[in-house]
Amino acid sequence: MAGLRYSVKVYVLNEDEEWNNLGTGQISSTYDEQFQGMSLLVRSDSDGSVILRSQIPPDRPYGKYQETLIVWYEAENQGLVLKFQDPAGCQDIWKEICQAQGKDPSIQTAVNISDEPEEDFNEMSVISNMVVLPDCELNTLDQIADIVTSVFSSPITDRERLAEILKNEAYIPKLLQLFHTCENLQNTEGLHHLYEIIKGILFLNEACLFEIMFSDECIMDVVGCLEYDPALDQPKRHRDFLTNDAKFKEVIPITNSELRQKIHQTYRLQYIYDILLPVPSIFEDNFLSTLTTFIFSNKAEIVSMLQKDHKFLYEVFAQLKDETTHDDRRCELLFFFKELCSFSQALQPQSKDALFETLIQLGVLPALKIVMIRDDLQVRSAAAVICAYLVEYSPSRIREFIISEAHVCKDSDLFINVIIKQMICDTEPELGGAVHLMVVLHTLLDPRNMLTTPEKSERSEFLHFFYKHCMHKFTAPLLAATSQHNCEEDDIAGYDTSKNCPNDNETAQLLALILELLTFCIQHHTFYIRSYILNKDLLRKALILMNSKHTHLILCVLRFMRRMICLNDEAYNNYIIKGNLFEPVVNALLDNGTRYNMLNSAILELFEYIRVENIKSLVSHIVEKFYNTLESIEYVQTFKGLKIKYENERDRQSQIQKNLHSVLENIVVFRGTIEEIGLEEEICFTEDAGEAVMPPLEDDDEFMETKRTQEGEAVMPPLEDDDKFTETKRTHQEGEAVMPPLEDDDEFMETKRTQEHEDKVDSPKRTSSGDFKFSSSYSACAAIGTGSPSGSSVVRLVDHPDDEEEKEEDEEEKEEDKEYETSPKKKPRLSS
Repeated sequence: MAGLRYSVKVYVLNEDEEWNNLGTGQISSTYDEQFQGMSLLVRSDSDGSVILRSQIPPDRPYGKYQETLIVWYEAENQGLVLKFQDPAGCQDIWKEICQAQGKDPSIQTAVNISDEPEEDFNEMSVISNMVVLPDCELNTLDQIADIVTSVFSSPITDRERLAEILKNEAYIPKLLQLFHTCENLQNTEGLHHLYEIIKGILFLNEACLFEIMFSDECIMDVVGCLEYDPALDQPKRHRDFLTNDAKFKEVIPITNSELRQKIHQTYRLQYIYDILLPVPSIFEDNFLSTLTTFIFSNKAEIVSMLQKDHKFLYEVFAQLKDETTHDDRRCELLFFFKELCSFSQALQPQSKDALFETLIQLGVLPALKIVMIRDDLQVRSAAAVICAYLVEYSPSRIREFIISEAHVCKDSDLFINVIIKQMICDTEPELGGAVHLMVVLHTLLDPRNMLTTPEKSERSEFLHFFYKHCMHKFTAPLLAATSQHNCEEDDIAGYDTSKNCPNDNETAQLLALILELLTFCIQHHTFYIRSYILNKDLLRKALILMNSKHTHLILCVLRFMRRMICLNDEAYNNYIIKGNLFEPVVNALLDNGTRYNMLNSAILELFEYIRVENIKSLVSHIVEKFYNTLESIEYVQTFKGLKIKYENERDRQSQIQKNLHSVLENIVVFRGTIEEIGLEEEICFTEDAGEAVMPPLEDDDEFMETKRTQEGEAVMPPLEDDDKFTETKRTHQEGEAVMPPLEDDDEFMETKRTQEHEDKVDSPKRTSSGDFKFSSSYSACAAIGTGSPSGSSVVRLVDHPDDEEEKEEDEEEKEEDKEYETSPKKKPRLSS
């Protein structure tokens, strides 16, 4: 044992940078008189001659690798390696080297030799050359097993070297021949070694080795080796299962021999991966990555071969859609198609597109629609899984098909309503099929995968279709479960009439699924779902479920309401306030008592969110309606915080009212002062005795009577703009009125009774005679001192025979205008 402990092989780096084996011998560390220090001495096992005699200077870098290698340089390009058979002997010599150099032996690598610029040593090349497999014989199986299993703690180059030896030297067929020998001899120890060897070869993760091991000639022997796990008392008969029990069913005869062989190989590979090999830990995932890739590659090849065989797929779909096909036969066809969809996940995107187009052209969706209404549970479940595969890959194409059905099918026959019906009517105890179909609906209703182009908006089109044709069917179980009429029926199973709520487990699970999807709709279908909730009073009905004995259902209702509040939409907030919809939530909190559980936390979080976000309308409602009830809850500060928010807002509003009242009072006082000043400025007297100028007309309540002069002439009121007001004066000659200047210009603008002026008047009002009255602040009539005092004129839209006199008057006025325009301008005089 002592000789085996210190047995080493000595390697030296030659001038060609190749490692030569100097021989095997026994190593020791002794004091050398020649070197005046410690040295390493290796004597040959064969003749006792000295193979190596090496001084241990204090400054020489040594390295320890893989528990069995010690490496150093004697001189430039003269590297030396000691490979120990026993790690314990390696550790002993390493300690003596470190002791001689005064270093810590716990440091496995004293100096990283490969980092030294003057050295060309590559320790990895040494290690690769160290991997040498013995001859493949019964008495060397233990050594082979040790080498294969120990290589995983070595660098990757070590594993690559081992894989190269196994491939080039036809080592695997020789091992499998030994397997048959061991079985015939019932050599259990040899079979256990072969299990470790074959498992280790699989974990090498080399595709070139998989090609050999999984060939038709070798794969069953590989399975046989993996039967003899040392951890098992008796070997498992996996070969018997694969050969006798596992039957290959051809739903449609396969004539392609290559395709058939690939299917067999893939099935066995998947069996080895799933059943025979141990589940890898998180640190061993990469050990089987190439095997996983190998299986995926096989699946992709199978799908491609089937896709090219149009006759094969056409026959499958023809039988699926045939109403006369027997249920057992249809089930087999559907399972084949399910497996095909599963294999298609290994395809590249371009190949997936081609496969999906092929399936659409062959009528996969109408075929699924037919099988989903069958009574067979297995058939419906397989159809649900297939539908999930198709919708996940191309939801837009499925939506397009669904909308196209609206023109040819009744609502109940629509494909999406068939999905909803199957989800609602799922009879599985855990609602596995309903969960699959809920995922389908979730994907179809997700706006994030909807396409929008300049020509078409898939989001608006599909959501409008869904809420019109499908939403009432989807929410039917929720509305039925919360209906007073249904819950009062004594013969309806699953309903607690005292609490007005279904309490059976399956119904609660279904309602939870429906509420989860409705919660998703609130987040992503803002307008459509809001209209539906408000019209159907959906939240009030959902809150009835707060009385359920199933806590998970109550939490779904709370999430539904929480998502609604999270939007901070005043339509939702007003709906909640007017309906007093916090009352069921408060009651649930009080009924829960002092229990600290998920329900308690969810309700408190809801109120805390309202407090943090300071949703004013909801804060006011909660404090005014429920604060006296919730005041006693002091283990959280949420409700006191709501009260503080409420009082702060009330004080702020009160201060705003006070400030507004003060501003309005100031405005009234200021306006009264302005009116008094304006009235004084407007009262003026003309030079004619007793002649007064008409003050401006204000509002109707303060209308002042227009005074006339002795000649009976009406005085033109001043224009409304005080800053631009110019007092109207009359001359002493026969009461002739002087026209004030328009705006700030001293010159008079030409007065025209044209269509341009008529376009400037305000909107017409119909008079009692059927005419339209146009009002303006400055009309053409006012400009020439005629018309009504308020500046309005009446325009007839239709000429009547009795209007001839008015036409003549208009012509006379035009003539007067011409004369006025040609007369010299007169400068207005200001009254004294």
